[in-house]
Amino acid sequence: MSDAKKKTILGASIGNCVHVAGVYHFLQLAEKEGYECHFLGPAVPVDRLFEEIERLRPTIVGISYRLTPENVVPLLDEVERRAQDLDYDPIWDFGGTKPVADVARRYGMFSYISDGFDDINDNIRFLRGEGAGGGAESYGRTLLERISKTRPYPVLRHHFGLPSVEETVEGVRAIAEAKVLDVISLGTDQNAQQFLFDQRHMNPELDGAGGVPVRTRDDLARLKEASLTGNFPLMRCYSGTADVFEYAELLADVIDNAWAAIPLSWYNELDGRGTRPIEGSIREAQELIRWHARRGIPVEINEPHHWGLRDAHDVIPVAMAYVSAYNAKKLGVEHYISQYMFNNPSGLSFGMDLAKMLAMREMVESLADDGFHVYRETRAGLPLFNADPCVAKGQLAASTFMQMCLEPHIIHVVGYCEADHAAGPEEVVESCKIVRGVIRHTLGESFSIDKDPAILARKDELVAEAKTLLGFICDKYAYVDDPLASSDVLADAIKEGFVDAVHIVKGGKFKGDLVTALRDGTCVAVDRETGEVLDESRRLARLEEREAREAAAESAAVELGRHVGALA
Repeated sequence: MSDAKKKTILGASIGNCVHVAGVYHFLQLAEKEGYECHFLGPAVPVDRLFEEIERLRPTIVGISYRLTPENVVPLLDEVERRAQDLDYDPIWDFGGTKPVADVARRYGMFSYISDGFDDINDNIRFLRGEGAGGGAESYGRTLLERISKTRPYPVLRHHFGLPSVEETVEGVRAIAEAKVLDVISLGTDQNAQQFLFDQRHMNPELDGAGGVPVRTRDDLARLKEASLTGNFPLMRCYSGTADVFEYAELLADVIDNAWAAIPLSWYNELDGRGTRPIEGSIREAQELIRWHARRGIPVEINEPHHWGLRDAHDVIPVAMAYVSAYNAKKLGVEHYISQYMFNNPSGLSFGMDLAKMLAMREMVESLADDGFHVYRETRAGLPLFNADPCVAKGQLAASTFMQMCLEPHIIHVVGYCEADHAAGPEEVVESCKIVRGVIRHTLGESFSIDKDPAILARKDELVAEAKTLLGFICDKYAYVDDPLASSDVLADAIKEGFVDAVHIVKGGKFKGDLVTALRDGTCVAVDRETGEVLDESRRLARLEEREAREAAAESAAVELGRHVGALA
């Protein structure tokens, strides 16, 4: 099977079975994998099947039967007997309903059996010669290998971390053995993220809050070891909020961190997930990105969605998606994971949400070249989900359908139960199966949703508005060599409110006055008093006017002080 030109596959529904959809779709998939396919059709007698086998000498023979299990026994008895008389050994596979497939499993001749519970990806692995018992190498030991081996199917990632190490170890093993998830995104608790290397400051009452309470190198090693079964899912973990380089080195050494996820502006005083000043935090984030780039570890800058989660208007995430990718490229990252969180903020219409994602993609991928490769990672946003699990399952499927319009390399599956509680292993598996079901029926389709005139118009508007904001920052800080890559500039732009979000606590350092509203399915900046929509030019002009007034007032105060001093 090493020479793609010589691979052939023969498919047929045998006996009195006239159901051919399954075998026909399997042959279509095989054709995409480089096979020369021969379809014999429905109700093929065993005699004719073997006549064609002897004539064509196919690499693989695929047979199907979807009727009563008892009736397949004499057919398979005859197939097994006749196969022993062939002068070569083709690879055999079987497709049928589960009761019939269970009968076929009693015969030792089939290398692959499809029973309706398998996945397109299982079919692809078989066609590529990677059997169900393959080790980690057959699935891919790195993210790039996994993407390559899985395409055109997206790699699936899911967050997982329970309030105890023991529970999480057992859960990781169960998820791996289910073979539905490619990347376990390990969720550690807040104590671990902030105080792993200075545990004197941990609050024991918060152990397990937000994830698994990792406390030692051995805890991580046990979690990694538990994943080395089933389909050998990769493991990754977010960066810490303190001691970030020690944290990164630990993750790389112990769990072979599949890729790093590093916020540019967050995990500091801005959001309360750390105490670092924003200026130093951005500089540290940039150095951490460079640290991973030098080691060839892919990097995701999980920045844009943080702004949407805090009710920034749509322009901000688009602009910050570009800034994130720009910094990654500048810092030497070769393989960049660009995350697109749909349904964020809550209340966006699906169409306008997609327009925002298309704008982000256009901005980010304008930076791609031979030295900077971009991989799209999509996910549903937490604000979307209802606490009712039945409703949430529908929402997960609907969001995944829209995500497929971006042709993602990675889908970050969000557990349907997350609005109520953190996902256990069974819920992780179920959520992944829901997403896989959507992918199965959308993969390779040419949807026209993203070509809708209203969506394209909004996409173009957001690209233009994001460029206005970025151009403003570059002009405002033109005295700096490369403003968009300067930690001081980015920090100052946030403090002054040029880059802003509603939920940022104002006063002191942070002077922004952003107000946003949902209008026609979009999130826009509005005037606080009138509710009038503000485009970026007007929003930024108002901030400059305020800045000028403050500067004038400060200057007047200084001048007054001088006069008072002179009079004294």
